[in-house]
Amino acid sequence: MTDEPVPLRIRPVDQGKEWSEETLERARAIIARYPQKKSAVMPLLFLAMAEDGRLTSTGMRQVADLVGITPAQVLSVASFYTMYKRDRTGKYLISACTSISCMLADGDEVFEAIETEAGVPHGETDEEGLISVEHVECIGACGGATAVQVNYELIEGVTPEKARELVRWLQQERPQTVNTDQMQEMFGGRRSFDWAIAEEDSAVGPFPAFPSLGTVGRNGERSQ
Repeated sequence: MTDEPVPLRIRPVDQGKEWSEETLERARAIIARYPQKKSAVMPLLFLAMAEDGRLTSTGMRQVADLVGITPAQVLSVASFYTMYKRDRTGKYLISACTSISCMLADGDEVFEAIETEAGVPHGETDEEGLISVEHVECIGACGGATAVQVNYELIEGVTPEKARELVRWLQQERPQTVNTDQMQEMFGGRRSFDWAIAEEDSAVGPFPAFPSLGTVGRNGERSQ
């Protein structure tokens, strides 16, 4: 028996595209909110994801140039936090909490129901590029366990059966945007507290819905 060298797996370089002037204007407006430019790295990484659908080498280099640090420093942030995706993510990113409070409220069963119904294991995306699935640590809704997010829009009190219904709804209806209040009404249960203010904004993709990033939509349309 001889020792065969193990092939080195190298992440393919994805150059991405150069940012539009509109995106650059958004970036400058975000940077202006901070006393030090480099403090804007994290929101700018979400902006880069929204531009290309994931973090690309071009997007991370653009962030580095805008805030005056090196691309390696930007990559160190992007590779540390799991919400920054460097691989292609589906149109809908389903994140199921399996931390202690949710685990005690059948969180593992909810996550298994999502994986099974979608046919997608943790950290993967279906062949169509529609749904990505992941389990995550605490997302701050312990009182409403089990908690699930779709494109970072929260649903509380999810059961395994409601989780399966959620996946089927995304597969069949394919909403252009997803809204936390709508999904809570359709698939949620017990909440951690009463949601007193209705949320009209919706997520347009697998990144947080923030007006400053241009990632917010209403009635199926992306806002400007």
